[in-house]
Amino acid sequence: MKFKPEMLKAYFVCGSQDVPEGQYKAVVNDAIKAGVTAFQFRDKGADSTLTPIDRAAVAMKLRGKCAEAGIPFIVDDNVELAKQVNADGIHVGQSDEKIQDVVNEVGDQMIIGLSCSTAEEVKAANAIDGIDYYGSGPIHPTGSKADADPVIGLVGLKQLVSLTKRPIVAIGGITVADLSDVRKTGAAGSAVISMIAQSEDITSVVKAMLEA
Repeated sequence: MKFKPEMLKAYFVCGSQDVPEGQYKAVVNDAIKAGVTAFQFRDKGADSTLTPIDRAAVAMKLRGKCAEAGIPFIVDDNVELAKQVNADGIHVGQSDEKIQDVVNEVGDQMIIGLSCSTAEEVKAANAIDGIDYYGSGPIHPTGSKADADPVIGLVGLKQLVSLTKRPIVAIGGITVADLSDVRKTGAAGSAVISMIAQSEDITSVVKAMLEA
């Protein structure tokens, strides 16, 4: 699947740790039906309810759902799992696998995203061929990531957008009220966990993301 910046408009990131036990596949299915433009499989941490074998099986099933919907299935920080399930993409952080190694290994087969939270990280990434987009934030404090970077806010996001020609997707504590302000910074869209995973009306949340 070829990368397009509009894939970042309504980007859902989720793992079993983000939803009530037993609800993971149902929540992701609801989000896909509602029209998310990309899905990132990010199942990790002490609160994950999946075993390694379950994780691969669930990833394969959700990868199939994304294929049916025509949206990219992106795996967080696990190149081996991404290859195993024939994922459309891989997203890595600054402290995960080295980005150049990831580009060398799967750059001709997968969409590649990189977390960049500072001007220095964006400038360094700009010099590497093969990255498709950056994930930048957090915009607000977030409870979904124990290792979240310091908050950059909308001002920081706008600065990072100005430093690169690559599309940026904003992440971190984003609410429906923030969506239009995020777009005004020049970001291609918002990546969210809790806003969809903990919503009682996933359809209306995704609609707001698509219309922002």
